[in-house]
Amino acid sequence: MAKEKKLVEQITSMDVDFAQWYTDVVKKAELIDYTSVKGCMVIKPAGYAIWENIQKELDRRFKETGVENVYLPMFIPESLLKKESELVEGFAPEVAWVTQGGLEPLQERLCVRPTSETLFSDFYKNDVHSYRDLPKVYNQWCSVVRWEKTTRPFLRSREFLWQEGHTVHATAEEAQERTEQMLNVYADFCEETLAIPVVRGRKTDKEKFAGAVATYTIESLMHDGQALQSGTSHNFGDKFAQAYDIQFTDKDNTLKYAYQTSWGMTTRMIGAIIMVHGDDSGLVLPPNIAPVQVMVIPIQQKKEGVLDKAAEIRNTLAAAGLRARMDDSDKSPGWKFADQEMRGIPIRVEIGPKDMEQNQAVIVRRDTREKITVSLDEIAQKAAEILQTEQKDMFERAKAHRDSHTYTAATKEEFADITANKPGFVKAMWCGDRACEDAIKESYGVTSRCIPFAQEHIADTCVFCGKKADKMVYWGKAY
Repeated sequence: MAKEKKLVEQITSMDVDFAQWYTDVVKKAELIDYTSVKGCMVIKPAGYAIWENIQKELDRRFKETGVENVYLPMFIPESLLKKESELVEGFAPEVAWVTQGGLEPLQERLCVRPTSETLFSDFYKNDVHSYRDLPKVYNQWCSVVRWEKTTRPFLRSREFLWQEGHTVHATAEEAQERTEQMLNVYADFCEETLAIPVVRGRKTDKEKFAGAVATYTIESLMHDGQALQSGTSHNFGDKFAQAYDIQFTDKDNTLKYAYQTSWGMTTRMIGAIIMVHGDDSGLVLPPNIAPVQVMVIPIQQKKEGVLDKAAEIRNTLAAAGLRARMDDSDKSPGWKFADQEMRGIPIRVEIGPKDMEQNQAVIVRRDTREKITVSLDEIAQKAAEILQTEQKDMFERAKAHRDSHTYTAATKEEFADITANKPGFVKAMWCGDRACEDAIKESYGVTSRCIPFAQEHIADTCVFCGKKADKMVYWGKAY
């Protein structure tokens, strides 16, 4: 028992040190490992399997909207990057440069892809000629490099995995429609697959993507009350088209500049899953995204017939479309229970000699640890029902946590008190002035998370400066 207990005790309590708890979970659940490349990580099989499921489900949703996948180079010539001044200025502190190829210095520096607007624009310049060529709705799955000063596994690393969609359209209206459509794809994915509730809205001009006309975001709240930007969608208008000369002949036989969008979601969503749903025993994975949904654990497995019955149950579950495995290692049941909980596997099925005599098994939920005795004759049906219930319950708990940690401030004094003493979102009115937004960050250490689509009228004046205000903003501390 001492060894089994130690397995769980290796995780620091989240209430004692949330940052250390997070690090413990990603390490002990074997999601990542550190490398000799500072700021970069190895995503181990358990972590990569989650990313594969994210990729698979997002890709399916993308393609339902007409998206096609492509792949562009990871190197960007410096002269190409400089064509859009805002983008250069915005990414300059994070860009990694290649200055030598083999033994020879390069005639022109190459930027290692931090994002691909420039390459897509250069490509579209030659690929788009007529209105008949439009729209182009492309996406690529790739890695990008951003030279972050402070890193944390999944949340912020110098190289990370993501998808980046880049589309080009004939009209501003089409581009805006695609921008909002993809934001809603992200929001639905987070809520339906990751069981993470989100706030949908628009970024302020201060917080928008460099070079964008407008940036839209989904914001989620972690267990410690900090926000996480979980997906963004950008409308570029015709800014990049003018910088990179993307023109097409329209139906009226005149040359016009095209309109573009881009949108992305990254491996930081694995960090979001951990921080929204995890507990002091480790991961708690939503069933819809869990690489393994059911772990079958034989009890007294050396007794005749137990392993065979456990294997039979696993096969029955797999045949019903559930992602099931069996732990037939020689470790004790207690150790296996703790291991299954640490890895966040949504349910386990316990089967032993006494269960076999009664033609039953015990299903244990990871999220609540509720034990449910079920007949072996309906094990697959009951397991599927429990997984469905668990998915729904996890979303509702996360939503209740977010709602109970979302506060409203009508006055400067209320805003100061909440930001100092109550971790979470703060809803407050804002005048729209950039200087005021900067002052709020300087004074209270919070940033604007988004101007939500679902507006509320809290007061007539800005919570900070007292000037007339008609925008309600979500504020908070963020990763």
